[in-house]
Amino acid sequence: MARFELKLPKMGESVAEATITSWLKEVGDTIEQDEAVLEIATDKVDSEVPSEVDGVLVEVLFNVDDVVQVGQTIAVIETEGEGNTAATEPKAEEVVEEKTAPAVAEVEKTVTKAQETAAPISSNGERFYSPLVKNMAKAEGIDQAELDAITGTGKDGRVTKADMQAYLKNRGSQLAQEAAAPAKTAKPEAKKPAPVVAAQGDEIIEMTRMGKLIAHHMVDSVQTSAHVQSFIEADVTNIWNWRKKVKGEFMKREGENLTFTPIFMEAVAKALRDFPMMNISLQGDTIVKKKNVNLGMAAALPDGNLIVPVIKNADQLNLVGMTKAVNDLAGRARDNKLKPDDIQGGTYTVTNVGTFGSIMGTPIINQPQVGILALGAIRKVPAVIETPDGDFIGIRYKMFLSHSYDHRVVNGALGGQFVKAVKDYLEAWDSNREI
Repeated sequence: MARFELKLPKMGESVAEATITSWLKEVGDTIEQDEAVLEIATDKVDSEVPSEVDGVLVEVLFNVDDVVQVGQTIAVIETEGEGNTAATEPKAEEVVEEKTAPAVAEVEKTVTKAQETAAPISSNGERFYSPLVKNMAKAEGIDQAELDAITGTGKDGRVTKADMQAYLKNRGSQLAQEAAAPAKTAKPEAKKPAPVVAAQGDEIIEMTRMGKLIAHHMVDSVQTSAHVQSFIEADVTNIWNWRKKVKGEFMKREGENLTFTPIFMEAVAKALRDFPMMNISLQGDTIVKKKNVNLGMAAALPDGNLIVPVIKNADQLNLVGMTKAVNDLAGRARDNKLKPDDIQGGTYTVTNVGTFGSIMGTPIINQPQVGILALGAIRKVPAVIETPDGDFIGIRYKMFLSHSYDHRVVNGALGGQFVKAVKDYLEAWDSNREI
């Protein structure tokens, strides 16, 4: 029998880790190739990890809610055939292992004693602790409050192995100094979440994992970018009438519902091509000018949260291709079937606040992008119509475009010119356009 190590697969650029949300198989279960073994979640999307082989699940290396790095072994599957390297170690090593067994036993006793005296360590709403850090804390008798007080240098302030080693190195001397100087002010305890205050009859609802992550990203974006907005009104009467005329034929021919979204996305893609300095990202003090126009499209999830799937190379799609891409991503978002790659690589984002009846908004930039456009609701309004015979009042279909951009790298002129270009493309729509 051979043993196959199931590793956490690569899930797209910039995704370095994932949280295990549930195990779909238990130890002893028979697994077929491509059958899902567990469910994982990144900061944007949930996904399943399939088995690459047929076999029996013999070992699970992580628990639910553990954070796993890409490439780490998460389970072991026993398969038919040869290749069990763990069972074919050199005999010399077995002899060494027998000789060192008493010493290992003593170490295990010490570790067990430390684990018994330390309270269980758990991740909280502010910090995640990897299994390695938890094990190190248990082994050294570090309780939850002491671990929460350790300064982390990892992503989002996460405590790493190096942080633990540095803390443990100085821990003994710090305790001795505190014992020798009892008159000094005691070190304040780590900040704990404030208790929830609720009146009788109130319902307390715990934020979902994704909700917490979205909240963190929104606050981080506001604190990172100098948000500023430009607003402009566009007359989309020609688009409204054209779509009404062709949507039935489009459905019969393509089997797709022609909404306003792909029309607006086409205009945004053209404007980004005209103003490439809106199609950039800011990394520290360095600007990265993107070659591809990859449009993020905010879509609603069944739980009420939003996700931003990405239309890759949007400027190269015709209206039919754009419609198919929009409908495909929106449908899979509603069904929770998006893949990690579907939400990676966006260079600019569009959100349709008009879906909820809003006429304008001030959207938050999706980092590390530098701009996001909110599409307002289309309204039938009275407007001045200029003609060679004079001005008249008529009924027109209009909408507001709300453009949020990062004033660190996008000045008011560029931000305003870009959103005006989108308006111009929409208002210049050919009422006789063929599809």
